[in-house]
Amino acid sequence: MDLKELTAFQTILQEGTFSKAALKLNYAQSTITNQIQRLEKELGIKLFKRGWDSELTASGRIFAAEIDKLIQHWNYVTEQAKALQKEELGSLSIGGIEPLIEQVLPNSLLQFREHKPNISCHFIIGNTDSLVRGVQQHQLDFALCGEPTDSSLFHFEPLYEERISFIVANNHPLAGKDGVVFEQLFDYPLIIGGNTCLYYLRISKQLTKYTQTPFLHTVSQISAIPGFVQRIPAVGVVLDSTELPPNVMKIEVELKDSTIPIGLLQLRNQEYISSSKNLLMQYIKEEINLI
Repeated sequence: MDLKELTAFQTILQEGTFSKAALKLNYAQSTITNQIQRLEKELGIKLFKRGWDSELTASGRIFAAEIDKLIQHWNYVTEQAKALQKEELGSLSIGGIEPLIEQVLPNSLLQFREHKPNISCHFIIGNTDSLVRGVQQHQLDFALCGEPTDSSLFHFEPLYEERISFIVANNHPLAGKDGVVFEQLFDYPLIIGGNTCLYYLRISKQLTKYTQTPFLHTVSQISAIPGFVQRIPAVGVVLDSTELPPNVMKIEVELKDSTIPIGLLQLRNQEYISSSKNLLMQYIKEEINLI
């Protein structure tokens, strides 16, 4: 039994006659007839009544009720087999937020290559919003990012909590002060990540409680914000893990809900997850635990 025989039987049911099925499949009618005869011989039953007028036997009706499921299962098993065959070859696309892509993924890749040297990895840096879209559109196999606002399509495994931090140059008036009140920031421009960043949304929510708001500048790449703060008398808003130059420091600011869960994001209910993908995610988890 092969897929061509099953497809021939299914097409006869759909088209109503052997001749129409042959026309649709671009076969000679004798080819369709031979395929059905082989299928009957392999099954040990008659599918059509004598005369080949496409009238099903009782056994044929039972088989016809299951043919769609049989073909779907056949295709599924074939795809699984192909996926397994590619386990030692191929590529993975992984998304990550700054600065984790630099802190975590190099060592994870080093360990991964010891076991999967022929799997190439492609790392894409972005904010949570862009990475969620990448996973949803199958451009990324998984991402290391924040939790999406709509989690119905995704499985999100929290790994740790990132904290929102405020930074200034060492000569800034707020440098070295203890317990800066959030309203004190309003006297200075705020330099913050793009408006689709999760922590931008947290800060925006906090700002809605006040009639006065600070002047905002946005920078799409969070790691670039310390460079702006070095030269501009402003307050930068970054993630706690952002690397700072020597002349920039963090200040303690009273802020409610200052933490953001970060974890592994992938599509929910995937029928098959490759061992390569699972292995790389495991190394990422282990590396994060060491931070």
